[in-house]
Amino acid sequence: MDLRHLRYFVAVAQERNFTRAAQILHIAQPPLSRQIQLLEEQLGVPLIIRKSRPIRLTEAGRLFYEQSLQILGRVEQMQAATRRVGLNQNSVLSIGFVASTLYGGLPSLVRKLREHAPDLDIQLLELVSVQQIPALKEGRIDIGFGRVRHSDPNVVGLLLREERLVAAIPKGSPLAHDTSPLSVSALNGCKIIVYPKEPRPGYADQVLALLQSHDARPAEVQEVREIQTALGLVAAEAGICIIPASARQMRSDVHYRLLDGKGVTSPVILNHRIGDSSHYIDLVKQLIQDMYAEQPTWLDLEHNLLHPTFNTRRQ
Repeated sequence: MDLRHLRYFVAVAQERNFTRAAQILHIAQPPLSRQIQLLEEQLGVPLIIRKSRPIRLTEAGRLFYEQSLQILGRVEQMQAATRRVGLNQNSVLSIGFVASTLYGGLPSLVRKLREHAPDLDIQLLELVSVQQIPALKEGRIDIGFGRVRHSDPNVVGLLLREERLVAAIPKGSPLAHDTSPLSVSALNGCKIIVYPKEPRPGYADQVLALLQSHDARPAEVQEVREIQTALGLVAAEAGICIIPASARQMRSDVHYRLLDGKGVTSPVILNHRIGDSSHYIDLVKQLIQDMYAEQPTWLDLEHNLLHPTFNTRRQ
């Protein structure tokens, strides 16, 4: 499979007609039909229902279409960014991040970066914490915002803050009848939803270790890939999920209670390669300090324990 196959399939899926797709692609219709057939044979599933007029996509075809659009879009971005750098038009800063940081400061930081370095091409790549370390060492990203501590000697891990954890609870649960802090031990015997399912170790392991340290034994543990899925399952009353406090804004149809007890925080860590002399690394650190000094609502002391380096709050 190559990018040509993806472009062929996207054209057919969008036009819902082989003849029109062939005209757009400037190829004959029979070779196009054959390429789509070879693609289906390679995948082992049908992608298109050919008997209907216009043609329709199968369930597998719809999934493949959405994924193809994402891949082709990313390739276009990569090509454009490479050309800009090659022509010395601007520099690139690739930032890896875990999804929960989107609700706790990352968007504000990126906006500040764009203001202070308008010629900087900022690339954002969602990576779970354990994926960020090899991505840094391989040069695929320049900085990473994760939640798992590491001991890799080639990567600097700078603790920005410890964020309080909250329990996301179905509104129909008896635990949702109160707004006071909830002890971790109160989750004993509950169905627990954790994320990400993989790769491990990760945030899911932090949550399971927290439950174990407080003698809270789940009746059942369901592992899912993303925080969005986890909270959707909470809304569907499938269980309780422990999330960073800033992520509460993701859904309003579940009940949130701060967790109380020892170690009920999750670190937010800035990672970068040791010895990286890029001035953008220093700029990021300075902008984080500036951002924290502005006292944004998501950084209130009720939900965050700031590292001394970044504790620049005005009294």
